[in-house]
Amino acid sequence: MHTSMRSYTRPSIAPKPYLDIKHIRQNPGLYAQNCIDRNYKAQSNHSWRILELFEQWKLCQEAGRGLRERSNALRAQLSSPSESSSTTRDSILQKSREVKGKLGTIEQKEKSLQDEMEYLALQLPNLSSVQTPTGNVPEVLGYINEPLKLESTGTDRICRSHVHIGSELRLMDFAGAATASGWGWYYLINEGALLEQALVQYALNVAMRRGWNVVSPPSIVYSHIAAACGFQPRDQHGEQQIYSIEQAEKDKAKPPLVLAGTAEIPLAGMKAGEYLEESELPLKTVGISRCYRAETGARGVDTKGLYRVHEFTKVELFAWTLPDLPSEEHFTTNDELHSTVVFDEIISIQKEILENLGLHCRILEMPSADLGASAVRKQDIEAFFPSRRAKDEGWGEVTSASICTDYQSRRLGTRVRFSKQCRKFDFPHTVNGTALAVPRVIAAILEKHWSENDKSVTIPEVLRPYMGGVEVIRKRKLS
Repeated sequence: MHTSMRSYTRPSIAPKPYLDIKHIRQNPGLYAQNCIDRNYKAQSNHSWRILELFEQWKLCQEAGRGLRERSNALRAQLSSPSESSSTTRDSILQKSREVKGKLGTIEQKEKSLQDEMEYLALQLPNLSSVQTPTGNVPEVLGYINEPLKLESTGTDRICRSHVHIGSELRLMDFAGAATASGWGWYYLINEGALLEQALVQYALNVAMRRGWNVVSPPSIVYSHIAAACGFQPRDQHGEQQIYSIEQAEKDKAKPPLVLAGTAEIPLAGMKAGEYLEESELPLKTVGISRCYRAETGARGVDTKGLYRVHEFTKVELFAWTLPDLPSEEHFTTNDELHSTVVFDEIISIQKEILENLGLHCRILEMPSADLGASAVRKQDIEAFFPSRRAKDEGWGEVTSASICTDYQSRRLGTRVRFSKQCRKFDFPHTVNGTALAVPRVIAAILEKHWSENDKSVTIPEVLRPYMGGVEVIRKRKLS
């Protein structure tokens, strides 16, 4: 089987990946089944192919070792006084050149085999946690706040979508955005814009109270940084994930740039190629950024209004933790792991925010088919959107949290230095989660707190200090 190599060359400035190919070779069946479980069927034979390539590489190593021994023997002959005749020396030199040529061919093949093994290994998704359900059905872990009482009357507030509410209260402008930028973009105006800033400040306040360090990251990153984090230009279904930035002709030789789909990418890249000290971990950051998503999905209820847009503000939690086990292991059933502790803290922050916003939500342990390339485990929290009852029974994702073990740190060359001599360095584990994805939460707030009687939305109490004390959004009179 021939595997086509990547069509690009890793830039010289890109961090060197430190992949655990030995673990893949020792467990090819595990990685193959993991790919099938996670809907990465195109990659399901990669681990077996790596094993084949490694056997070829070992043969090259043996052949190379024999050629080097032969080369050393020829050099010894040249330095021997008994081999002083010009005819003999010429013969030995000719043989030495032949050996050198063969050795060069062998070494070139060795490198080609190593490159292909690395290429295949980079395409493999992370191994799934033992807590992750196999298949495509999530496990419901619990709920936040009481469920809404759905009524069937045509005028009931439950039936109002955030698009209708936003238009009624003049909080957003989709028509103007379609003219200026196209479908999938929007303007937040008046109290809608204030609500965005209030949500950001509130989420930051919750995270900062728990000791998370605030970072304002860049929105543009190198494509190799995004790829190392598990974000490819296109996913395994061929859907475009991220926007690539067209570069001027004079910059074509420079590494390509992309718009970050989440602050997770620039936050992870912040420590690329660096050593973290054991005493620094866990290193917890909360980043505020604009996020850019190229995917659109099918038109319909899923893509109306603010639910699925191309650009949005998000508050992201990202942390580096001590590795859970020695580097040769990849997951365990132990609940008291370093990454699990931070993961649980992220879920706790998400629950606090959504509970205080008065939203009815459910917490899900996501199945293997729903995990991205980097995640070993993932939990989503979905809010109830009355307008989406025809789709997914009204549930829609508003936050997500993932444990990525050493998937990102190995690809980014981020290492942790230990104080104990018996363990010099290892790769930290990374954990990430959404503290707040603004547009979807605005949509959920508008639909949950809408009053049909007086055409108003009650602002959650925790947001009022960030909105100048505004308690209710009412329809503005035309001037």
